[in-house]
This record gives sequence, structure tokens and C-alpha cells, in this order.
Amino acid sequence: MEKIEKHLASLKAKHAELDVKIDEENARPMPDSLKIQEYKKQKLAIKQEIEELEKEQK
Repeated sequence: MEKIEKHLASLKAKHAELDVKIDEENARPMPDSLKIQEYKKQKLAIKQEIEELEKEQK
């Protein structure tokens, strides 16, 4: 059980890091929309994994 909790914490940290990367890219004078799109895809995949793990814990 503890292993899953550590994995969840790691995923949530990665999800938050991607938020920061997206914000940083959007703050640039000429944001790279492909980078932003890739970050958002990664965020979605992580969010789905988090949701699946949380369902398993219940």
C-alpha cells in the first residue's frame, strides 16, 4: 500500500511540474505551441494514471 502512495505522490509532483512548464512557456514572448501541447498530453496521461490508482485504493 505504501508503494502505491509513494507512486501517487510522485505522479502528482510530475503533474504539478508540468503545470509550471506550461505556465513558463505561455509567459514567453513567443510560446511554443507544440511544447505546450506535448506537456498537456503528458499531464492528461498522468491524471488518468492517478485516477486509476486512486480507484484501486478504495
